[in-house]
Amino acid sequence: MIAVDAVVVTAMVDEAAPFLERADFVGLESRVGQASHRVVAFGERGVLLVQCGIGLVNAATAAAVAINGTHPRAVISAGSAGGLGVDVRVGEVVVGTDYVYSGADARAFGYSLGQVPGMPEVYRAEEQLLAAALRAEAPGLHVRPGTMLSGDKFIDAALVDEVRSAFPSALSTDMESAALAHTCHLYGVPFLSVRGISDLCGPVAGSDFLTHVDDAADRSAAVVIAALHAAAAGA
Repeated sequence: MIAVDAVVVTAMVDEAAPFLERADFVGLESRVGQASHRVVAFGERGVLLVQCGIGLVNAATAAAVAINGTHPRAVISAGSAGGLGVDVRVGEVVVGTDYVYSGADARAFGYSLGQVPGMPEVYRAEEQLLAAALRAEAPGLHVRPGTMLSGDKFIDAALVDEVRSAFPSALSTDMESAALAHTCHLYGVPFLSVRGISDLCGPVAGSDFLTHVDDAADRSAAVVIAALHAAAAGA
């Protein structure tokens, strides 16, 4: 029996695939609600690999179930994201320093844009995991830290200027990271999101995503696995 000490959450099959390809051990798949669960191992590091489905609710629900079932040391979000920052490029890997909902707006009640009422203004990455991910080195990897946005809208050319104006420091956008960070905050579990940039939020965002999602997921997995090993060595 392999002891699970971390949960890695991906939204799609393409995002889970690089972890299965790199694993030293792959357990049988089980279904928990909509989510797919597999226990995998990378060396001595046991991981529950969860494929949750796309979106905030799917991510939060799957994370809550996984946390209650395994009581992990950490939860890591992996996969692809859209490049939002004006200098972000396809092929880079963004490691989230903080996480914000792009669609939350309760400023009428004194909250910050992106803040859910009663919750933190932003959700912060766990510092040791963040440092471990930023130390990841491999040919072709360009890893950079920054703010990640999450929401239920795909940010295309019609929306990108408004979102950039509202969140000028954000580097990337996806549909799960902030919800996972929110869930981990509620459970007191360290969290980090590592996303490969598959497309740039703009006129060709959709076609870029279809072309580069596999590459983006592969780069994300490389950084996550390196961070897991580094964190284990430093434990």
